[in-house]
Amino acid sequence: MTPTTSSPATPLPPRRRTVLVGIGAVPLAAGAATATTAAPRPEPRDGHAPATLLRGAELVLTMDPALGTGDLGTLERADVLMRDGRIAGVGRRLPAPAGARVVDVSGMLVLPGFVDLHNHLWQSSIRGGCHTQDLYGWLADCNRATLPKISPEDMYRFVRLAALDALQAGVTTLVDWVHPIGYDTSERYIRALDRTGLRFVYAMAHNTADLDLVPRMKKNLLDPLRRSREVARDLGLMINSHVLEHRGDRAQEPIRSLRTADAFGPDLLMNHAIHLTDDEIAQVAEADVRVAHCPLSNMRLGSGIIRLSELKRRGVRAGLGHDGGTNDTSDMFGVMKAAVGLQRALHQDADVHPTIPAVLRMATLGGAECLHMADRVGSLTPGKRADVLVLDPGTLNFAPRFDWLGQIVLNGQPGNVSHVYVDGRARKVRGKLVDVDPAEVVREAERAAARVRAAS
Repeated sequence: MTPTTSSPATPLPPRRRTVLVGIGAVPLAAGAATATTAAPRPEPRDGHAPATLLRGAELVLTMDPALGTGDLGTLERADVLMRDGRIAGVGRRLPAPAGARVVDVSGMLVLPGFVDLHNHLWQSSIRGGCHTQDLYGWLADCNRATLPKISPEDMYRFVRLAALDALQAGVTTLVDWVHPIGYDTSERYIRALDRTGLRFVYAMAHNTADLDLVPRMKKNLLDPLRRSREVARDLGLMINSHVLEHRGDRAQEPIRSLRTADAFGPDLLMNHAIHLTDDEIAQVAEADVRVAHCPLSNMRLGSGIIRLSELKRRGVRAGLGHDGGTNDTSDMFGVMKAAVGLQRALHQDADVHPTIPAVLRMATLGGAECLHMADRVGSLTPGKRADVLVLDPGTLNFAPRFDWLGQIVLNGQPGNVSHVYVDGRARKVRGKLVDVDPAEVVREAERAAARVRAAS
């Protein structure tokens, strides 16, 4: 018998903290033995972020064509105003509200925060590991061999390290697909994520025997994060599944499994989806299924190259993901460059999708669309949450100006991220994380790694 998962056609948009339950590579016999439950989270009740005016950016990529020129809505020599955690205005010579912080960003570039659709932050514990292995070997020798040895306390240290790495590299929204772990470890995992200030989706995988863990996690760990006296809202549902990452996954019939489980629709986010057939691409498009493309991980594991141009032609929504330990570090610039380069090399066509503007959109608004969050994040449209990046192009790897859209993707590095704002709150300023001692974070992670090695 195959359990099924009921899901609304339009899931509620996640807030800054959201819980999901992820599905792994599901064989037909198992069906949808796990479900994905997205619980919208209200904003924290710790006061509004101060109004901040980013003054005089050389270039603003709004990702909203109504606000500027081209598909990315670009504006030159413009300002961005953030107030009460939202984008309050974008334009030239905006007046500064009384008491607002005015940040001089002249000569710099401003754009929405990156959306990382797929990660496994705990896998910072195995960075660089099993580098001669494909997916199956890596899973056996690094992933499954390490996870049981990580204590709840050390899980906190590994997740905090990787989450801060993502944040300092410009990721403001992140979907973390978490392998089956116990309640105490889950608690530390969520605490580490929340402490960074990231907007996150906790995609918790679990075994059928542990189904009761989902409501327990929601009740005991995530509900207390709600604002006082906030009336609990109904859960929105979304499913996050690894699908056809390896050519050997074909034997599991994952597409048939997901369809049998009534999980095939706009509330399904498929990770990887490399080895889809023509017929399966048509099914994905017809059902409005979304896809997380993880090019650096796919390259690292020799998994293959996604049929991204075919998915685009069919109108499939796709965004970008790092994919944890097989990406080895957080660098959305590298992910974008790889997404462009793989398709160009495969098709021997410099015009193939994704183009430079298209991949910038995938890294921001496209990812938000995949998560049903485009009404909240992904662009600098006034009224949306103020998740904003400031890039400094005045560096040896970036300068001089020639074509800044191309340079963001082809020359950009995490070190170019000068400022990061989430909900209008400064999380990185002038190249430094706010209220974080990176050296101490690294020391704690090194001690944790030593304990894991000793347990081997």
